[in-house]
Amino acid sequence: MLYHLFEYLESQYAFPGAGLFGFVSFRAALAIILSLGMSLAFGGRIISSLKKMQVGESVRDLGLEGQKAKEGTPTMGGIMIIIALVIPTLLLSKLDNIYILIMLAATIWFAGIGFIDDRLKLLKKNKDGLSGKYKIIGQVAMGFLVALVMLLHSDIVVRMPAAQAEQAGWEITKSFDQVIPQVNQAPIQREMAYAKAPITNVPFLKNNELDYSFFVKGNLNLVWIVFVPIMIFIITAVSNGANLTDGLDGLLTGIAAIIGATLGILAYVSSNAIVADYLNILFIPNSQELVVYSAAFVGATIGFLWFNSYPASIFMGDTGSLAIGGIIAVMAVLLRKEILIPILCGIMLMENLSVVMQVSYFKYTKKKYGEGRRIFAMSPLHHHYQKKGMHEMKIVVRFWIVAILLAVLTIITLKLR
Repeated sequence: MLYHLFEYLESQYAFPGAGLFGFVSFRAALAIILSLGMSLAFGGRIISSLKKMQVGESVRDLGLEGQKAKEGTPTMGGIMIIIALVIPTLLLSKLDNIYILIMLAATIWFAGIGFIDDRLKLLKKNKDGLSGKYKIIGQVAMGFLVALVMLLHSDIVVRMPAAQAEQAGWEITKSFDQVIPQVNQAPIQREMAYAKAPITNVPFLKNNELDYSFFVKGNLNLVWIVFVPIMIFIITAVSNGANLTDGLDGLLTGIAAIIGATLGILAYVSSNAIVADYLNILFIPNSQELVVYSAAFVGATIGFLWFNSYPASIFMGDTGSLAIGGIIAVMAVLLRKEILIPILCGIMLMENLSVVMQVSYFKYTKKKYGEGRRIFAMSPLHHHYQKKGMHEMKIVVRFWIVAILLAVLTIITLKLR
């Protein structure tokens, strides 16, 4: 909203300073300050309101140290994250940008699924909350919508040589001549195009692009058969992975801030033609608005961490965890960096795998030996270390450190091929 207002003031009245809103870096800085400030300013009031509503955590005794002390701590705090994310995004981003519209829709949708689940558990006293079947249906629906918009919307394109787009048979929405500088040589002019190409970046390989139509032998009319299920799987898996990771004070919040900052960097390099050319990655026109969104996301998660750090004054609940996972997955997909998710979201992946491995091995050994055996002392993985006697805060900080290392590795992959 403010972007469009100051754009009008600059064009009509040459309003002093209005031109600053044309810079993504300026709006991103404002977004992180505003979202963080909102969290700190209103967090206490939100906690007090949740306490009055008696929206407190009900803890099942799992024999973990400090577990019972969490009893009664307000949950549904994800509302704080969503408010501190959505309002700065509405104020500071271009609201006619398709990438922002998708992110806002995904944010509200996933938060809505989590909110219904939390409400059933806490206010309606339904200990099971929203049925897992309905959660999956909701996640699949958003994954389907995101995939469909990416395939059909005319503004979601990538830049490439026009000859490459024509050879592949991709729809070209715009073509133009571009002067490309050469090292120690005269610059060359090449015809470029914005094309609707079902491709993504692949790390570690010299030809770092994957064409999804490859799986249907280049038939562009059938590419949706591959593309849609993959997008649905990624978005659903990451959303659930974030939900499993949210088990210790500040764990998911800190990891989400690290991942959000990394996605912001990826959004910046993918939306800057010069940097994208230098790194030899896909240039995605109009995706610069995702820098503003990711800045607001980082501010909102750090602001929530102020109250959620050990010992937590509030928990995010499914309202926050499902939304965080969905946001991360959808943004990675829009930036065509979904293949980097196993690296960037490595903590969430290990949390997910630990549960799958534990359950599968338990069922296998029970069938074979008559009694179930375990790989971990407890799953998800963070509870395994708790069972081993490690303090909760030490586990959280060490997981943050690993998340930072994975984030750095993710960025390095832009040049490793």
